[in-house]
Amino acid sequence: MGERLLVLGGGVIGLATAFELSQRGYAVTILEKAMCGGQASGAAAGMLAPFSEIAEDPDDFFQLCLDSLRIYKKWQQEVKRVSKLDFEYTESGSLHAIYHEADVLALETRKSWQEQWGTKAELLTGEQVRKMEPLLSNDTIAAMYYPEESHVFAPDYVKALEKACRNNGVEIYDQLEAVEVLDWKEDILLQSKRGQTFRADRLVICSGAWASELEATFGIRIPVYPIRGQICAYHMNASEIKHIVYTSQGYFVPKANNTLVNGASEDIAGFQTNVTEKGISRLTNWNKRVFPHLRQNKPFHTWAGLRPATQDGFPLIGKLQNADHIIFATGHYRNGILLSPITAVAVADLLDQKANYEPLRSCIPERFS
Repeated sequence: MGERLLVLGGGVIGLATAFELSQRGYAVTILEKAMCGGQASGAAAGMLAPFSEIAEDPDDFFQLCLDSLRIYKKWQQEVKRVSKLDFEYTESGSLHAIYHEADVLALETRKSWQEQWGTKAELLTGEQVRKMEPLLSNDTIAAMYYPEESHVFAPDYVKALEKACRNNGVEIYDQLEAVEVLDWKEDILLQSKRGQTFRADRLVICSGAWASELEATFGIRIPVYPIRGQICAYHMNASEIKHIVYTSQGYFVPKANNTLVNGASEDIAGFQTNVTEKGISRLTNWNKRVFPHLRQNKPFHTWAGLRPATQDGFPLIGKLQNADHIIFATGHYRNGILLSPITAVAVADLLDQKANYEPLRSCIPERFS
């Protein structure tokens, strides 16, 4: 193909997109102002759980998430093959636990529409749930079991994506501090804070929570806002908890390194990524109701990351209508890890001029202008 592509942003979406494009023969360069995977990507719990997280009727966003889940197994195998690095990918299944009789109907309603999408969901009684996860509280009256849902260890997944990109010849420039788009209407020309210049035939915007900085450049509204997500982790034996456990207050993800990840507390704090006592206490105040044994434990690790949220909850994925050499792939909120394969494939298909992928009709970049 020979086309030169610049990918602006080295988070999980930028890395995944660059990887897929390099697999298809494009010459790709990633520009990252900080470290690759340093914000939302490396801080994520790594859940691949669209059935648990999306409670409403299916829409294009649900379709995106479900399609990505169902290509994930093959995708992660290819990342491992090219990178020659391993990372945790666990087809654990999940339990969406509830604590009030009134919530049973909501789970039954959810099951009825999700079955139309081929899920193998099973509504379990409290007794059945505790047989699967004995450490769950007796307050758990029921749960929906989703055997398809999985998780990855996000920091290692991001490292493998970066290595896979490098092994495919992708050039990566990170710690650039700032990157300015000098020209894009005809020729694409970007410049780093240090004065390095980069030219390309096409530009893919994957700058996450910083995408709104480009509003004046492209003359469109880009309402992507940073939401701080705070997470904590507990020591645990690998055999103690086997499934993702999801509740209305948050989630737990057991990892192979003998930790239990508990998240996430969210707040609006600009671009601050510091951990706060208030944010972590939101987790520790309720998690004991789910797992009573946590009363005797304290988190050994706490951290935070920025999640790029859009005004309507849908990411921005697609070409600019009057400049099809500019492609957006940003605003994935807390689903960047899950959506990384399908976003990468969708962007590459757009560049290859393949048939339109219907869910992208809700992700048009100019829809807020």
